[in-house]
Amino acid sequence: MANEKVDVVIVGAGASGSVYASVLAKAGKKVVLLESGPDWELSDLISSEIWGRRIKPAGAPILLEGKNPMTYAAQGGWGTGGAALHYYANFPRLLPTDFRIKSEHNRARDWPISYQDVAPFYDKVARETGLSGDAKAEERWRPAGEAYPMPPMKTFRNGDIWLRGFDASGIAMVPAPVGMNSVEFRGRPACLYDGWCHVGCPIGALANPQITYLGEARQAGAEVRALSTVTRVLTDQAGTRVTGVEYYDDKHRKQIQEASVVVLAAWSAQNPRLLLNSATDRHPNGLGSSSGLVGRYMMSHHVASTWALFDEDVQNHMGTVAVQYMSYERYPKTSHEGAFGSSFITAGFALKTTDLANSRGDLFGPELADYMKRAARNLAGIKTFGEEQPNLENRVELTSAKDEFGMPLGKLIHSYDQDAVALWNANLEEGLKVAKAAGAKEAWSARGSIPTSHLMGGTIMGNSAADSVVDSYGQSHEIPNLWVAGPSIFPTAGASNPTFTIFALSRRGAEQMASQWATLTH
Repeated sequence: MANEKVDVVIVGAGASGSVYASVLAKAGKKVVLLESGPDWELSDLISSEIWGRRIKPAGAPILLEGKNPMTYAAQGGWGTGGAALHYYANFPRLLPTDFRIKSEHNRARDWPISYQDVAPFYDKVARETGLSGDAKAEERWRPAGEAYPMPPMKTFRNGDIWLRGFDASGIAMVPAPVGMNSVEFRGRPACLYDGWCHVGCPIGALANPQITYLGEARQAGAEVRALSTVTRVLTDQAGTRVTGVEYYDDKHRKQIQEASVVVLAAWSAQNPRLLLNSATDRHPNGLGSSSGLVGRYMMSHHVASTWALFDEDVQNHMGTVAVQYMSYERYPKTSHEGAFGSSFITAGFALKTTDLANSRGDLFGPELADYMKRAARNLAGIKTFGEEQPNLENRVELTSAKDEFGMPLGKLIHSYDQDAVALWNANLEEGLKVAKAAGAKEAWSARGSIPTSHLMGGTIMGNSAADSVVDSYGQSHEIPNLWVAGPSIFPTAGASNPTFTIFALSRRGAEQMASQWATLTH
């Protein structure tokens, strides 16, 4: 079944797709967003761990392999809003050093743009979505920019209790910038601090795309088609332009949506899967992959978690799932002797019953019950996110197994190298020192397998088709009316949460697309 041709079809209605939809619909373009999950509303969101599973993907279409398989469910999103429907809304930015790691350290690769190219879009997104924080305090580590539109969020004992330990360790902490309302903002209420952000915020205090860019896109006339799963990007006979996408609708009927421009804004593992499955005689390696780099350089942050029990009630049920304090003090790439890469330190986050149990995965039965009674009042944690270096062998490839629509499943192979292991261990060791200096009664590292968080890469940006898949705006080097959005275009990972940079790069790319429209579509 063919549909009327539109200006832009966007695959995925999450953080990046919603920004493109908003900018282009406001520019008068006819926009269709295809979202594989349901079309949620705020009233659907319920503060419950069991209900919260519904808004996260499960199982296929990505198989997970490697020494350190990438976690999937908590990282992805199912339905409109994508992962940003239930994200923690931590909004730190990348720092200037992240854009020039090759120039400064002869490692990995430089970005084709600098921090200064992205900075105006950080400020713009902060104004548009609403950020709470203290930009001035962050400027000890980064170039100056605009003040955030809202003051920092409240802090609670589970965050404040760490400050003495950080101070003793020479680590300056500042209020964390978050996409949450510390006060009323644009008709959206202030946060209640009940700690259920990770299953979605029903009052709209969390800046999820539903009430920011996606809401604006709909108001400007963009159409959202939920339960619509894209299986291929279509090209013309010459292979020089994309013509639209093939997808299956909510009744599992095969549909064609023609468009002047296609934007892939799905999960980082899904964008390469689609490009690989769209291979043709003209593009035998997949679309935009003459370099063979589609699906390559998949990256994750590793997370060093330190848990501690204190004598006092730390009110660990209070706050948000975002963090109260953060630091770039260990962000310089050579901060830890014998390890390479940036580290981003965070403290103070609300805990739920499952978090208490997961903090001691080695306990069972009566021992676990006794521990949880203590932990319910006295447990607090810090998390340090560490940078993984890009590795060609961390990749997405297609398998012979198929999903319900006959599309090959993707296989995401991910293993950490020795740099990552060394950095993770260094961050765990430092966490224990901070806990001891903070006066913890007991402290331990969350060891076991190295956690994975924030999938990036797979369609990296660069200067040419020889070394990358897209340019700095997300435009395919090989097919000018094919664009990719989201963290899959990051060529390196940095250590800070990628969300703010996803929004900023998407805003930058969408504005470029709108300004170049005449040349793009002819």
